[in-house]
Amino acid sequence: MNPSSRETVTTGAEKRQLAVASASLGPWRPAAVVGALGGGVSLALHLVQGHFGLGILSGSLSIAALLFFCVGGAGAVLGYSAHGHGGRDRRIRRWARRHPWRVAAVPAAAMFVTDLVLRQVLTSEGFFGSVWTGLWHGAVVAAVVGGVGAVSAARG
Repeated sequence: MNPSSRETVTTGAEKRQLAVASASLGPWRPAAVVGALGGGVSLALHLVQGHFGLGILSGSLSIAALLFFCVGGAGAVLGYSAHGHGGRDRRIRRWARRHPWRVAAVPAAAMFVTDLVLRQVLTSEGFFGSVWTGLWHGAVVAAVVGGVGAVSAARG
């Protein structure tokens, strides 16, 4: 292994901090637009069909969150950002490209928590049902973000 490419991060806490820092550099404003559009379309389709209720609202917000975390997380592992490109940002982005699955865990965990809270507050769904739904929605985000990053890393 080339000494210049050797990992300098050794602790789990440092790796978690880098994963959060990497994820925070994603294109979150465009991701919010995509999420809002997707959630709005979902809600509009239900309204056109004559359905409405807190469950429909919860489902539409969940779709919005899923799109938000997928787009923002994928942009983070690909290195897209609305921020400046300082030296520190470049190092964090390089780390993110080498560790897409670690970065993917951050938006996946955020999706899980968001979905769990949405379902507990807006629906009468039981706690374990909400946990299960939140877990698989988080798994979708992890698969999309990690997969995009892994494919990008393999190509680059």
